[in-house]
Amino acid sequence: MDDPSRTELSGRAAPTSRRALFTAGAAAALTLTPVRFAHAAGGGGGGGGGEGPLTRTVRGTLPPGAPDFVYLPVEVPRGIRQLHVSYTYEKPSVPPGTLGNALDIGLFDERGTALGGRGFRGWSGGARTEFFVRGDAAAPGYLPGPVRPGTWHIALAPYTVAPQGLPYTVTITLTPGPAAATPRPVYPPDRLAGRGRAWYRGDCHLHSVHSDGRRTPAEIAALARSAGLDFIATTEHNTSSSHAHWGDAPDDLLVLTGEEITTRNGHVLALGTAPGTHTDWRYRAREGRFPRFAREIRRAGGLVVPAHPYATCLGCAWQFGFADADAVEVWNGPFTPDDEVALQAWDKSLVGGGRWLPAMGSSDAHRDPDRIGHPQTVVLADALSREAILAGLRSGRSYVTESSALSLTLTVSDSRGRTATLGGRLAAPRAAPVTVRLTVEGAAPSCTTHLVTDQGTVRSGPAGGTEWTTTPSYASYVRAEVRHPATAAGLPGPPAAFSNPVFLRSLA
Repeated sequence: MDDPSRTELSGRAAPTSRRALFTAGAAAALTLTPVRFAHAAGGGGGGGGGEGPLTRTVRGTLPPGAPDFVYLPVEVPRGIRQLHVSYTYEKPSVPPGTLGNALDIGLFDERGTALGGRGFRGWSGGARTEFFVRGDAAAPGYLPGPVRPGTWHIALAPYTVAPQGLPYTVTITLTPGPAAATPRPVYPPDRLAGRGRAWYRGDCHLHSVHSDGRRTPAEIAALARSAGLDFIATTEHNTSSSHAHWGDAPDDLLVLTGEEITTRNGHVLALGTAPGTHTDWRYRAREGRFPRFAREIRRAGGLVVPAHPYATCLGCAWQFGFADADAVEVWNGPFTPDDEVALQAWDKSLVGGGRWLPAMGSSDAHRDPDRIGHPQTVVLADALSREAILAGLRSGRSYVTESSALSLTLTVSDSRGRTATLGGRLAAPRAAPVTVRLTVEGAAPSCTTHLVTDQGTVRSGPAGGTEWTTTPSYASYVRAEVRHPATAAGLPGPPAAFSNPVFLRSLA
């Protein structure tokens, strides 16, 4: 098996460096032999001089059990206009039930690879086989800016490695020339005219060509408007590169900037962070580093929302716990068994009435035929603004539905006329009767409505809604579900909608 620190430059063996296996600042990582170019391009940073591109090719093999991140240092001389990287890796056949090869890639500039540092220049995961950065432009997933001299690092992330190992080839091309000016980013506005205090519909988990999606921001915006949405969030995997490409979004569609932080132990949305914010992802749950980054998300004005927490794909299930979360994505895309598990686990977390996490739903749409706005979260907000939408989501003044055709209202009222709705609390004497009213519009006639408490489903009714009388001593909370007919014996039908709870508190 090849030594993972051995490389070949342009077909010639390079000296094997000492292995630099470390855990300071990030998940276990390996640093390879630096790639050096024979000479600088031009003198004094003026660049050019008629010289053509400078190219080096590196080959190596990563063994099974390789570190999460393998850094390939690149010594960039002065006078470079553009850095271009392409890579390939072998995908040998493996026996059934055995993981094959998958190799992600990204880039850090001369400012270094420190966890949470300033050196991040882009990430494409496994979505593309080549990328470039220069002063005035960059490939999707990467940030434009000058190619300054110093040691850059190509980040190779072996997601899975076959028993035979993972042979890879990386080609680095430096183009000499004067640096182009970096344009000032134009970000989407954080407030639109809106309808004042109203219910606003949004999809908070979307991917474009800036990560592993296939749609452009303009295509996503058009589909969001046709789905009846008032706001969306751009949440690319481990990069903020899309933020500056939403400046010309439609003036009736609020765009929240953010990121899907895609770790080896689960995915989490940094929802509504300030434009340009990037949050690091290079850690595992066992390292105890996530609380630091959760605090960074909040300092940037965003919400911490674990995504598809019970998903079954490798590395997708959430392993960091929920103590640092602000909400949780319970319904992700077309409803599947892991969403039902998430819904039931979330319901159990509501018992006790203390700190609780509001539930959300988003499409996680990447490409056709993924439906933007299926599902969507409907939030009561004071305005169509980033601050107001996030405040409504944080407080649980929201429900989740399969489309803009369906809406619901859930209220709990006592005999004195006091009323609470989603995310709220109603205090009444323990034995005092309170009335729960659920009204649903736009559900298919075959749907049924359900009221759910800490004892389970206590009331079912027709598609248009139902009413129920209880007391604070009997139910500590009540929430609503609208379900389609069951498709399998012994299992509930998939939801058309569900709500966050209204809590009941007993007065002495």
